[in-house]
This record gives sequence, structure tokens and C-alpha cells, in this order.
Amino acid sequence: MNTPETTAHNWLLEVNNLTCGYGGDAVVKDVSFALSHGDIGCLLGPSGCGKSTILRALAGFLPLTGGEICLQSRQISLPGRTLPPEKRRIGMVFQDYALFPHLSIADNVGFGLRRLDKTEKRQKVMELLHVVHLQDLAENYPHELSGGQQQRVALARALAPEPTLILLDEPFSNLDADLRRRLSLDVREILKTLGISAILVTHDQQEAFAMCDQVAVLQNGKIQQWDVPYNLYHEPVNRFVASFVGQGGFIPGKAMGPDIIESELGIIHGNRAYKWPAGTLVDVLIRPDDIVYDAASDLRPKVVEKTFAGTSTLYRFRCSEDTEFEALFRSHLDFHLGETVPVRVEADHLIAFERNN
Repeated sequence: MNTPETTAHNWLLEVNNLTCGYGGDAVVKDVSFALSHGDIGCLLGPSGCGKSTILRALAGFLPLTGGEICLQSRQISLPGRTLPPEKRRIGMVFQDYALFPHLSIADNVGFGLRRLDKTEKRQKVMELLHVVHLQDLAENYPHELSGGQQQRVALARALAPEPTLILLDEPFSNLDADLRRRLSLDVREILKTLGISAILVTHDQQEAFAMCDQVAVLQNGKIQQWDVPYNLYHEPVNRFVASFVGQGGFIPGKAMGPDIIESELGIIHGNRAYKWPAGTLVDVLIRPDDIVYDAASDLRPKVVEKTFAGTSTLYRFRCSEDTEFEALFRSHLDFHLGETVPVRVEADHLIAFERNN
């Protein structure tokens, strides 16, 4: 597991050996990660992996049974001691927006600003509505807004008390795909402009990669890898991360050297040296972007499936019963089911694991 060192860095958020759960059962076990000031982190993984449990612990809704959570070098959660949510200076944005239907947009945003007088409060609210591009809808009510607008109101309300950290709990899951993409980029820009750190919980890796600087991939309550999106895709630390992140599949191969693997797709040369002895049986990860069309190639697998996506087409090819893989070609290259197509492997990043059998 990739865990950042926390001793020589002034982290905003430190999670050290966190263990917690429900009813005596540990859902999250020995989780550690750290987030820098101004960065956006992500807890990414399949349903039931523990990401929402970690978020609840960060918010102060769930006590710890092990480890600690520190915010700006101050302990806010320990076993037996949990700083209440309202004293943490942590904002929260929920997937269902949680707006007050009987309050105007301006009053929703200003709900937590009780310490300001009326003039200061109004000024602060309008500044935030301007940031989220909703200043013209201040007197409207939530039911008069679209889902994307309501989510921006929820963000403005979370930002109003000037939190140290914002927690985003699957905030775009109720929106359609196009709006999700646009809004995730908008939210990233807003947070970066204000210099506010955030933790996003999502099961959507495109969303995670678009928004976040660091991503934790979780499985069964443990972080498998905490890294930048590029490394998660190209340098996964284990088979689960390799399978979960991005598209692709494994094909059988045999190590011929530290960075050379023999397979049905030919000899694959890579960018890294493994320590297996020659002859070791391995599984090689082939991404759709590792396969290129090459009219001169002798490798001619059969098309067994195709998915047209406008600018590109995703093909599934079969060489034999043991070897199938996907390739993404621009849509002008139009092949039919059952057709054999000349291709070659161009894998700049060699990702392989010793076969478990």
C-alpha cells in the first residue's frame, strides 16, 4: 500500500491507523492517508468497501475503535474521544442536497451564519452565490432549481462558515452523466479558487480522476493504493487496483526476462523490470489503448463484440479460448463481428502479476 510519510510534511488532514465500524464489527481496518492544504482527495471503491464509513468518521458522526484523525495537527478523533461535528470546522455536502424547502436560496446558504449581523450575512451570502454562479436566483426556492443548481446551493451553504475541510458524499450521483461531468469540474474549480481542501466519496472513477489530486482505492475496508490518478492507472500496486481502475483484462503470458513477456499477442516489452525468474507464468494487463491497428501485423484476432461510441469504437477480440482483450479504435476503422483484424501491442506501461494457480 502507498502511504505518505506524515513526519516531514505539514499536512492539513492526517488519518493514522483508523479502525471503526458498527455494532462492534470493524468495517474499516488500519486505514492511513494524509492530505495537503488545498488538495482534493478521493475515497474510491465498490459498494460496501468502507468509503462512507471513513467519511462519517471524518465528520465526527462515528467514533473510532483504533487510530486517530488529526486536522491541522489537532487530534479530532481518538478511541473514546470524538470532537463533536459542529466544532470541527468541516463542511458536508450530501448526495440528496438536504436543502430546506421552505427557505429561499439565500436563506439556505446563510443558515449557519448566525453570528453575523443582517448586512454582513447578506454580503457573505451574495459573495458565495456569485462564486457558484447563482446570484440571480437568491430569492428563489429549492423546488424552482434544477438538480445541478441545488447541488451548487448545497456547496455554497457548506462553504459559508469557512470550513477547513469539505466532505462530499457522492454529491453528483442523482444527476445525469453529462451534468455530473460538468458539475464535478465546476466544483473542483470553485474549491481550487478558494484554496479549500476536500474529500470526495464516489464509486465513479471518471469523476474521481477529473476532480481529485489524490485518490484512495479501497477494498474490504482497507486502502489498496493512495496515489495520483496517473499512477493508479499506469502503476497499480496489485491485481485489484489494476482490475478496478480503468478498462482492460488479463491475458496469460510467460516471463522471458525482467521486462519481456511472451504471450499469444507476441513478445511484449515493458517499461519496468520485474524480479521473476525466466519461465514464470504471469497474467498481463492489456488496456484498450495498448492495442493499435497495424495492417502489416501477423497477429489477426477475431472480433467477437463491438460497442460504437461516436468518436471511437470499443472492440473485444479473441485469439483463443484463454485470450480475449479489448481495443479502442477511432470509429472510422469499422470492423464487423467475426472479422479478423491485424493489430499489435504497444504497451508503454507493462503491468503484470504472477499467476495464482
